[in-house]
Amino acid sequence: MPTAFHGVIPPVVTPRHADGSIDVESLRSVTKHLIDGGVTGLFALGSSGEVPYLTNAERELAVITIAEANAGAVPLVVGANEQTTHRVIEESRRMVDLGADALVVTSMYYAIGNAAETEAHFRAIHEAVTTPIFAYDVPVRTHFKLPTDVLVRLAMDGVIVGVKDSSGDDVAFRQLLLATKDLPGFSVFTGHEVVVDGALLGGAHGVVPGLGNVDPAGYRRLYDLAKAGDWAGAAAEQDRLARLFGIVFAPNGRVSGGAAGLGAFKTALALMGVIESNTMSTPMLSLNEAEAETIRGILVETGILR
Repeated sequence: MPTAFHGVIPPVVTPRHADGSIDVESLRSVTKHLIDGGVTGLFALGSSGEVPYLTNAERELAVITIAEANAGAVPLVVGANEQTTHRVIEESRRMVDLGADALVVTSMYYAIGNAAETEAHFRAIHEAVTTPIFAYDVPVRTHFKLPTDVLVRLAMDGVIVGVKDSSGDDVAFRQLLLATKDLPGFSVFTGHEVVVDGALLGGAHGVVPGLGNVDPAGYRRLYDLAKAGDWAGAAAEQDRLARLFGIVFAPNGRVSGGAAGLGAFKTALALMGVIESNTMSTPMLSLNEAEAETIRGILVETGILR
């Protein structure tokens, strides 16, 4: 049985006008840019969507806008981002009502839990919401690494349909792939932009790349080359995307790490004419003109701009 979710599912950025309000037209434009680039799904309200900075009204507006622009072209995966179990359940139901085809859920954060509580957290959400759930392993945000044995049990019991791995733990990632490789319909995605070819070679079902906002077609080419067994071609495309990833280093420490990465994606999209502004969510700083020129040079060198 093929996995229900596979391929390239970028975490959609959330554009803002210069005054800080959500830029609905630019969000529609980004969604079209991604679909035209050949993505196999869309991930709304992820880290690259600046989800922790969005108000409830902004979250709703973002999901409604993406869903309308997508018009059912590809599956819509939505982050149900809250601190504790009952809050996640409440947020999950709200996102399903707005059109989510699947949900992305992290471990608890702010609350201090352990492996047993984390497993109970996912099981309770599954019991309350029938929509497919992806576990999002992102300890840089939650300060808790999802244990492999917990993920495997949740997978075997049908509590989760997949994992989006942004842990940076290559050993645990490979162990998860090995433990679930024969599980029908289960998907493991890497969130690492620059080693996707290696992840696919190891058995990953796809990638959730923030950089995919900038070059969705490049990630689709990489995925297709890997699926065709052209690993030399996949490596060459990955090398180009790794050079493109250099845009995130343009601020060189002037802004926070989060603002550097997301700001680089937004700045690139603005230079490409996809969105109006590179404005970040308060209190993050936006990238300046000098940093934008550095990014422009990388976009030209990697074939994104002429």
